Amino acid sequence: MPPEVAPITFATGDGETLHALWRAPRPGCGIVVSFHGNGGRPEPHAARFSADPWRAAGWGVLTPAYRGYPGSTGHPSEDGLIRDGLAAVAEAAARAPGAPILLHGHSLGAAIAVAVAERYSAIGLYLEAPFDSMTHTVRLHAPLAPAWLLRDTYRSDLRIRSGTAPVLIVQGRDDPVVPAKLALALAAAAGPRARIELVPGDHVSILGLRDREAEATFGARVGRGCAAAEMAG
Repeated sequence: MPPEVAPITFATGDGETLHALWRAPRPGCGIVVSFHGNGGRPEPHAARFSADPWRAAGWGVLTPAYRGYPGSTGHPSEDGLIRDGLAAVAEAAARAPGAPILLHGHSLGAAIAVAVAERYSAIGLYLEAPFDSMTHTVRLHAPLAPAWLLRDTYRSDLRIRSGTAPVLIVQGRDDPVVPAKLALALAAAAGPRARIELVPGDHVSILGLRDREAEATFGARVGRGCAAAEMAG
């Protein structure tokens, strides 16, 4: 882990305490708020977004462990994880006031990023292996499961329709966990502001494959403040 990445804790609106990793952006530059997948953890995301091309472009990163995950209190639920996402954005904004925020998520984390974007004006959504809804995902893997068992539906297909910021989706063609048709459905729900990249790989091997394109796309939306700080440095 890069030495400038620090473990932090912060509180959610309903009183949970979350473990997270934080690296400050260069003055005037943006922050990636990154949400891991169901079986993931913050450490790989913190290391990734503290390396090039993100580091060279001055980005910071904040990546939390959801409630109920190691280092954090509470128990996971859809409502709870969305609260965690909103608290993470608020924490990033408090630590670097005025810094533009890019929302990133992998798999389940993509659903959290989409939900947070409904309530927070981010500069964009960078989604890897996202699904359109948990309902659709479960139906593909367990078609006979009764609907009432699925308490948390994660309807990203409905939530993503209300936004205006650009969306970059990266999806593996050979993903057995989130088949490509689910990511394609989410891209269709987002409309013309979404771009989807279908790449060789599975659910995990695709991570970071399009980081250079993503940084170029969203870095252009950060503004002159970051560029001016880089020139001054």
